[in-house]
Amino acid sequence: MVTERMLPETMVSPETGEQLVRSVRPFIVTYKGHTITVDQPGYYNPRNEEDAVFVGRDMEPSDTAWRELRRRVDGLPSPATIKEIRAKLKLSQREAGELFKVGENAFDKYERGLVEPSGPTMQLMKLLSKHPELVDELRK
Repeated sequence: MVTERMLPETMVSPETGEQLVRSVRPFIVTYKGHTITVDQPGYYNPRNEEDAVFVGRDMEPSDTAWRELRRRVDGLPSPATIKEIRAKLKLSQREAGELFKVGENAFDKYERGLVEPSGPTMQLMKLLSKHPELVDELRK
């Protein structure tokens, strides 16, 4: 795996053959008319705004911003809210994954913000948050 420290300061653009320089530029992430501006690392052409290459973890800032916009705009629960609901239900991540039929590692990914729960999973979380006594019914 390539780490940020190992990345060279320059590279040749695979499309144009021009020299690109490692830097950070503002990048606007848009979702349903809402925007967030992030600092986007990458290799950029100093003379051409369109010529850029992203490697390794370069896309993490824009990916994180896009997920945050989706949460805000679509009213999706945050990773912290998902963790709170799971804790309220007194379930481990593995137990929650089994109970919700989403896989044993799904809640780890939900709570780290790497993956968002599906619509039905979110609906079941909301229902169980309001009626935790139903967890025992689901276990049967």
